[in-house]
Amino acid sequence: MLIAALLVCAAGTVDASARTDYLLHCAGCHLPQGKGVPPEVPTLVGSLGRIAASEEGRDYIARVPGASQAPITDAQLAAVLNWVLLEFNSETLPESFRPLTAREVGKSRSRVLSDPLKMRRTLWPDSAEY
Repeated sequence: MLIAALLVCAAGTVDASARTDYLLHCAGCHLPQGKGVPPEVPTLVGSLGRIAASEEGRDYIARVPGASQAPITDAQLAAVLNWVLLEFNSETLPESFRPLTAREVGKSRSRVLSDPLKMRRTLWPDSAEY
């Protein structure tokens, strides 16, 4: 029983840390509610679940300049991205969604996108909302 309580507390700490890192490193542009200021700063609400459904999309969200260059560890960035996906995109995440890992994020973020909007148009040409 004590171990279960400690695991629940630790999970809450991870969520709180991810939220705090989001507020410190992302909310300045994307705002605390993830709404952004489209078209310059895209919203993080709703559409990222569909993007994260593909391997290309998972790679993309870790490569956008704001995320990839945030002064946090790969594990912290993975936690922030997972928090954003669950907090702002739970209704659009596929049932098969698996959280991003620090290793996956580290591999992706080492290749910063120079033109994320162009990449969005390339990967999702038929969707105006991405």
